[in-house]
Amino acid sequence: MTKPDRRIQPKLAVVMALLTTITSLLATSCTDPKTSGTGGTTPTASTSAPSGGDSKGLKIGSLLSNTGDLASIAQPLPNAVKLAVETVNGCGGINGAPVTLVSEDDQSDPSAGTAAMTKLSEVDKVAGVVGAFGSGISTAAASVAAKNKVMIVSPGSTSPVFTDRAKKGEYQGYWARTAPPDTYQAQAMAQLAIKRGFTKVATIAINNDYGVGFEQQFVAAFKKLGGTVTNEAKPTRYDAKGTTFSSEVKAAFEGKPQAVAALVYPDTGSILLKDAYEQGLSKGVTIMLPDGAYSPKFPDQVGKSADGKFIIDGAIGTVPGAHGKALEDFNKKWTATGKPLTAYLQHTWDATALIMLAAQSAKTNTGEGIASKLREVAGGPGEEVSDLCQAITLLKAGKKINYQGASGNVDIDAQGDVVGTYDIWQVQPDGTLKTIDQVNIQAAGAVPKVEAKPTTKPVVKPIPSTPTKQG
Repeated sequence: MTKPDRRIQPKLAVVMALLTTITSLLATSCTDPKTSGTGGTTPTASTSAPSGGDSKGLKIGSLLSNTGDLASIAQPLPNAVKLAVETVNGCGGINGAPVTLVSEDDQSDPSAGTAAMTKLSEVDKVAGVVGAFGSGISTAAASVAAKNKVMIVSPGSTSPVFTDRAKKGEYQGYWARTAPPDTYQAQAMAQLAIKRGFTKVATIAINNDYGVGFEQQFVAAFKKLGGTVTNEAKPTRYDAKGTTFSSEVKAAFEGKPQAVAALVYPDTGSILLKDAYEQGLSKGVTIMLPDGAYSPKFPDQVGKSADGKFIIDGAIGTVPGAHGKALEDFNKKWTATGKPLTAYLQHTWDATALIMLAAQSAKTNTGEGIASKLREVAGGPGEEVSDLCQAITLLKAGKKINYQGASGNVDIDAQGDVVGTYDIWQVQPDGTLKTIDQVNIQAAGAVPKVEAKPTTKPVVKPIPSTPTKQG
């Protein structure tokens, strides 16, 4: 075989380098910088764009559970983000340009959520993210957000751990949520148990930030009201990725409780409760459920008895309610889409609205700008406004606003928390979920502005109107 002439190799190397440079330039010139990521399509990100947004228009992301254990609750939520973005773009966008949305599925899994959040922050260069829904996923995502100076606002992560971590400064102001923490929901559930006459209750919780945090808060609240938790000394927790829960179910029910607070997610929780029924353990025991199981599909997931009755017929639960000034307007917009109203849609709309309004207030499309103005537009001393387009008009005119959301007044405190109301729901004989009561909780000093006289105990108020059905 003839050997190549070594004198030619340096020239060849120069030519190849030039060709590589030309090819790279051609590829860059053919890239469309306006490619949208809405609907899961990944946009082309500029390598020169700073982390946490750029000056070419506000870009935000959604990080929600389209698949996995939380999908039956969270699947509709990306559409609420999209609806808010479309509404704002319809009245001129933010800072004079349309808002771009990049949607990601966290698969109800912290590892997948971390990867997706990293992509949104470092590849897509978003300035703000709506999500995540599950607390375990938000725990991971919030750390990535803070590192990259991206504002993350969750519509459904309710674990109390975020309050503690925010107090320690772990999130540097880049974390907030529009759903109230389980510190309050646990009080609502404890109050509900006492109101129903239960003095002995057991707990069984999914072993993650959400389940364990809720469990600990519920135990403390129930005991404070005079109740006894039968398995307090040895809490029953189950693996979030488990498929059988026979031993955990036996442990929870062995103390002969009057009720069991099952702090579960739909997919695994349905297996657990069906197991309890098949073992004959849940007969005569009231099942109490949290927002994590509030899905129209959940009764079907648990299944029916041999006589055709839903296994969890009569189960009761709590879920953050939506009673804000923008509720009626949002409900009309959503109903026009032809999709059913489900939980957390209003909280998702508000989370998206706050990110966009904060960017407009800051007059910049960066995560730093959004974080600096989020609390001000959410609950500051400005003009109260619930219409997004009106709010943007006021901000463009240099006026301050106090956004009144669909879920509530969304007055976010220094830890990124809000105080909200809770709906009490019950599984009906036909498998529907029916709102039967409401708990309104206010905590002294919980938010910078409190509309009602604060109290450290839940106040139960019956709903005067006809309860609505979900699903």
